[in-house]
Amino acid sequence: MTKILDILFSFKTTLILLAILAIGAGVATFMENDYGTSTARVLVYNHWWYESILVLTTVNLMGIIYRRKMWKQKAKFLFHSSFVLILIGAAVTRYAGYEGIMQIREGQTQNLMYSLEPFLQVNIKEKDGSSYYAEYPIELSALGGNYFSHDINFNGKTLNVKFNKHMYAKKGKNDMSILTIDATLNGQTKAIKLPGKRGIKGVAKIEDFGDTILSVEYGSKLLKLPFSIKLNDFQLDRYPGSMSPSSYASEVTVLQENGESYDYRIFMNRTLHQGNFLFFQSSYDQDEKGTVLSVNNDPGKWPTYLGYFFLTLGLVLNLFSKQSRFWILANKMKNKNILSLVLALGLAFTASNLQAAEQQTQTQQTQATQQVQQPTVKEYDTVEEYIEMLKKDSLDLATKFGTLTVQSPMGRMKPVDSLNQEILLKLTGKKSMFGLNADQIILGMISRPEIWRSVKMIKITTPRLKNYLGIDKDRKYIAFAEVFKDGKYILADEINKAAATKPAQRGTYEKDIIRVDERLNVAFMTFNANLFNIFPTPHDFDSTKWFNPVDAMQNFQGQAQKALETMIRGFVNTIILEDWENASKYLDFIYAYQRKVGEKIIPSEQEISNEIMFNKLDIFPKLTLAYLLVGFIMLITAFVVVFNPKIKPKKTTLVAFTVLSILFAAHTFGMGFRWVVAGHAPWSNTYESLLYISWSGVFAGVFFFRKSLFALSAAVIVAAIFMFTAHLTSIDPQITNLVPVLKSYWLTIHVSILTASYGFFGLSAIIGFMTLILFIFRKNRPHLDDTIKQITYINEMSLIIGLSAITIGNFLGGVWANESWGRYWGWDPKETWAYVSIVAYAIVLHLRFVKSLNNPFVLTTASVLTFSTILMTYFGVNFYLSGMHSYATGDPVPVPTWVYVVTTLVFFTIVAAFKNRDLKA
Repeated sequence: MTKILDILFSFKTTLILLAILAIGAGVATFMENDYGTSTARVLVYNHWWYESILVLTTVNLMGIIYRRKMWKQKAKFLFHSSFVLILIGAAVTRYAGYEGIMQIREGQTQNLMYSLEPFLQVNIKEKDGSSYYAEYPIELSALGGNYFSHDINFNGKTLNVKFNKHMYAKKGKNDMSILTIDATLNGQTKAIKLPGKRGIKGVAKIEDFGDTILSVEYGSKLLKLPFSIKLNDFQLDRYPGSMSPSSYASEVTVLQENGESYDYRIFMNRTLHQGNFLFFQSSYDQDEKGTVLSVNNDPGKWPTYLGYFFLTLGLVLNLFSKQSRFWILANKMKNKNILSLVLALGLAFTASNLQAAEQQTQTQQTQATQQVQQPTVKEYDTVEEYIEMLKKDSLDLATKFGTLTVQSPMGRMKPVDSLNQEILLKLTGKKSMFGLNADQIILGMISRPEIWRSVKMIKITTPRLKNYLGIDKDRKYIAFAEVFKDGKYILADEINKAAATKPAQRGTYEKDIIRVDERLNVAFMTFNANLFNIFPTPHDFDSTKWFNPVDAMQNFQGQAQKALETMIRGFVNTIILEDWENASKYLDFIYAYQRKVGEKIIPSEQEISNEIMFNKLDIFPKLTLAYLLVGFIMLITAFVVVFNPKIKPKKTTLVAFTVLSILFAAHTFGMGFRWVVAGHAPWSNTYESLLYISWSGVFAGVFFFRKSLFALSAAVIVAAIFMFTAHLTSIDPQITNLVPVLKSYWLTIHVSILTASYGFFGLSAIIGFMTLILFIFRKNRPHLDDTIKQITYINEMSLIIGLSAITIGNFLGGVWANESWGRYWGWDPKETWAYVSIVAYAIVLHLRFVKSLNNPFVLTTASVLTFSTILMTYFGVNFYLSGMHSYATGDPVPVPTWVYVVTTLVFFTIVAAFKNRDLKA
């Protein structure tokens, strides 16, 4: 018995159990992507084997807590025992709770909902009027294992319903499921096909067995609530001038069984709690006269929340406890600056009347209009001559043009300067060209499109496409006019072929064609000013939509139309005449019009000024270059210092720390400035989160490991890699509006902590890779051993901080999810891979408890390889797996070549370092 307990409560067993949990969950995400959610649930998440491993892991953890007397160390005991409490809460929710969907129309009172779980529902009616009902909870897998057979006894008869087959098909994010059963009664068997699946009401099929009528249905079933909800009003708000929802809400009255009632407003991030039931705003009817509420009966909420609280408290206290592994490592590094550590931890976890306007400017407009006659366009001998004129004369007007406000298709109000930069970046990959800034170029394209159609500024990359167009292979740009011949678009056939090719099968040629076509369309819309929604709707139209010049002149009427036509034609004509002074006056008219008529939604002058200043500073591309340069220099310096023990690294490290501190300060300022400009935390999309991961990597180096030149150089490399990735052409840097569910303070807390962990894990991976290189060369260089040990201490400390952050961030995300949509865990691929990452890094940090694995080489190698789970969580899920956090749309994008190159390099380095692995901890 003692031997069995020794095995059950050993760390080897812990590592094996954790590995099974991580691998099982990771594999299940791919099952879900290819074969649907039900398959993953049936074969993994809800299967007895996975639940058994969870139970064994819990028992194992409880045994280790007891054997190691963890209660003597409060922090360690708190966060280890919290997992037991969380798993108990999850078990209560799993077996005693249920979920569903309630749909209510305005004015309707409802107390019924459809279950999320699917049921086989059998209704039997006899000709004598008697009826019988039976139901069986059945979830089907597309990979088999679905057999069932049930006997239903009624009125002296027996009906057998038995599994025949299950057909599953998936196209994109839509799937179809058909269950075929055999129904046998009185010796007669009929095969019945039942379309249906999880979360969808099934379609009833009727079969006549003579004196018995059988109705069978597979799908969600109706559930009755112990209270009713009346929908008084459904409200949908959109971003100004767009169809994009800004928020939606349901005004309801809850009618309780005791006759009492109360009113409540349900909206994103505000859930209705009634007993153990939670109602959250899920979606709405297309006619906007009804609401769809997700319902969750969750008796395990409070044990789970209590577990989350103890977990967070324990992990935070662990970073301050003198008995913790973190402080033991810090002491080994002889770094006891407690004040700076406390400061670093604190920073890590904080995170209208048109006529009135017309009267004011009418006299000035009349005078200006009298000066503008039908323009006589100046002809230029060369494009270069025209561009030189723009350089010399247009800067002031272009700058003023950039201060106008424009409405994006998604409803964001921003300066024209931002739109101009986005257009130029899309067309050319640059933010300036020909010595002209974006405002000057776009102003020129609007006023003299006949010239700019011949300007070579449309980016093109592949030699094959250049050859198809008949241009020199060394050229990087083509002119808009070069893709038209005799009025025909010569790329039309190639575009159709490329678009018809599956994304996974598109090569660089097809990708380049699609991108060039997109750039040409943007250029065409710029020539026609179609992108410039700068004219607010007059008040008598009662709309927040803004129009581009052409649409404004066509849609507005009366005085509004006349005023707009005067401003638009006057402005364009004066630019064509190069009459910059009068063009400036017309810009003043447009500016005054915007401020008066669009006063309800137009940003303040200070907000416009701030965004223009942010654009001009262009902090992040400059920081990317700085990080790349400094990182390369620091990396070379670090290796030179470590291989030459005669060099004293103290001064070199101080210089590196100073330079990195300056870059970190600039990065922090840039993130804060973007927060001010965007109006929300700067980690709500791919571009912003990459910036934030870079920031957290540098933060780790500057505040935690500033006395190690290797750690500082690794921090810069992490920042450089993620910043470089952020500025790839496929990632859009523009500031956008938030979708309704992201308008939550939980976003700031959850994402900031979770994403910050990626910086620490990235730092650990880079440090690990650098350590592997030292292992390769440590033979006959005994002085490298101390360096490897010191770097390994830093590596492990970074892993501890990273694991604490990702664990706290992930479970706080569960709180956000529960408070926003009534459930804290749904095995979404992003959630699941975050869970896999937590388990994987927990394994890495507990390898030292197995004697044969307690050495620097194992920890170093594990820290490098385990970073793949973070890459999968951040990038892989987004592009290869379908889910609510995902960008995948069915056909996966090809795996980039660099992935294969880096993977090969990493494994080659591990193999080369393996022969010198015999270094004790």
